[in-house]
Amino acid sequence: MTVLFYLSAIIAVISTVAVILQSNIVHALIYLILSLLAVAVVFYSVGAPFAAMLEAIVYAGAIMVLFLFVIMMLNLGQRSHAQEQEWLSGKIWIGPSVMAAILLVQLLSVVTTEQAVTEVVEVGVQEVGLMLFGPYVLAVEIASLLLLAGLVSAYHLAKK
Repeated sequence: MTVLFYLSAIIAVISTVAVILQSNIVHALIYLILSLLAVAVVFYSVGAPFAAMLEAIVYAGAIMVLFLFVIMMLNLGQRSHAQEQEWLSGKIWIGPSVMAAILLVQLLSVVTTEQAVTEVVEVGVQEVGLMLFGPYVLAVEIASLLLLAGLVSAYHLAKK
């Protein structure tokens, strides 16, 4: 389990640095998805499977799709056809594919071997709701305002 934690943390750091260094916004988005999935594996490895699933579903899933739609709406990925073909070459996918494969193999090995040993504590919807709208209500409201501000900003940037 410790190996999974450190390997996932290293992949998260490498892919986050790749997000910062990428000049193509679509490639940066792919590395960001990989980084968020690595963070989800880190959550799982420290004993928080519910947080890991929320990280994977909400951040790596829904919010990344929102980012992709904003990129498409603002035409930030528009380049020449020749440059697009160069970006879609097989060698550009080697880095993210290798890191994602390492994450997948490590996670599958931990899930299959640790399932009998690790006791899984089930958290219900009511407990999550009480936590989100109890002590963390301010954080939830700030996050919702931040997402609303991003949506309004994207609308005004895209409006011609």
